[in-house]
Amino acid sequence: MKEYAVLYEKGPTSWGASVPDLPGCFAVGKTFEEAERLIREAIELYIEELQANGKPIPEPVTRVGRVSVAA
Repeated sequence: MKEYAVLYEKGPTSWGASVPDLPGCFAVGKTFEEAERLIREAIELYIEELQANGKPIPEPVTRVGRVSVAA
């Protein structure tokens, strides 16, 4: 099992999710929970498509962190 970093972004009316290590893999949901569910499905389909076409599956290399700054 591989674990990919997912970037979640809140928009005015929805949540977006993207996977930096899987170019073009993204999802949008009305709630964070919906976006989370949809990106999981998108990742699974993305990998299935790569496998079906005999292409390599990218390794998860992106790291996620937080930086605190005085505001």
